[in-house]
Amino acid sequence: MLVEKIKYAEEKVELKLSPLSNAILRTLLYFDIFQCPLTIEEVSTYCSCSASIEEILRQLETLMKHNYVKQSGVYYVIDEKDALIGIKKKTEGNKKAEKLLKIANRFSRFISFFPFVRGICLSGSLSKGYADGKSDIDYFIITKPGRLWLCRTLLIAFKKIFLFNSHKYFCVNYFVDTDNLEIPDKNIFTAIELTSVIPTYNGILYEQLMERNGWTGTYCPNFSLKDIEQIPMENRSVIKKVIENILSGKIGDRLDEKFFRLTLSQWKRKFKDFDEEQFDLRLRSRKNVSKHHPLGFQEKVLKSLEDKIKDFEYKFEISLS
Repeated sequence: MLVEKIKYAEEKVELKLSPLSNAILRTLLYFDIFQCPLTIEEVSTYCSCSASIEEILRQLETLMKHNYVKQSGVYYVIDEKDALIGIKKKTEGNKKAEKLLKIANRFSRFISFFPFVRGICLSGSLSKGYADGKSDIDYFIITKPGRLWLCRTLLIAFKKIFLFNSHKYFCVNYFVDTDNLEIPDKNIFTAIELTSVIPTYNGILYEQLMERNGWTGTYCPNFSLKDIEQIPMENRSVIKKVIENILSGKIGDRLDEKFFRLTLSQWKRKFKDFDEEQFDLRLRSRKNVSKHHPLGFQEKVLKSLEDKIKDFEYKFEISLS
């Protein structure tokens, strides 16, 4: 009996050791954090193993035979009891996202007129086609070098004065400049966030962003660039050009430096409980980057993924290492 049990465990480990099966399970476990069932196309997009949809389908069939994966309609999930909840949540979220996306495009057009804005992408849940009553519209903004903090301050001032500091349709929480497009946090969370962004202004700069972050191919090798044919190209209005010319010299240099130091000082006081590593991960503040994620969502997701993998390994007596 003991020998048979050992042989059975070895068979399960052998199946796990298939790089594709391992990648599929990790992908489904990742999105299980958000109760998000995946279609075959989504499994392919976010799978960390290069493979055709046909190959992924065949592997999914094998994983389902061993009860590792469940199928509900066009969706694949880890936990069948959560499937109906997840599918309903996703269906409703997709519909809300369609409406919110129209608003996001209008706001992106508006943001593009601000001085020193060079590119805009949508990020967060909306970029993955999901929204609910708590969803914000998150913008990833690319600026002219040396004017990132001036640009950011103008946008934040507009939000506070005219939108009463509402984040609902105007959450500008990540800025980089055109000379600093590579994101240093190289992990599955950041890879999925980057590959799912939706360009809304200056599609060429979006392509440059993805080229500079080619490391995402390690996590999402089947990812395809978004079509930029319908994306508005950079078009600097007369007023925008005039303001940028006025702020192109020493005045602009001093203002950008002042806003950088002022914001950094405020954040250091407000988040004084963060250690140096936490502060840099959540509130990265340099002349060429501004990241404002004080709740540490990235860390929480990666910890949840680690826990889900451990629970899955324990339940099925296999290893996903």
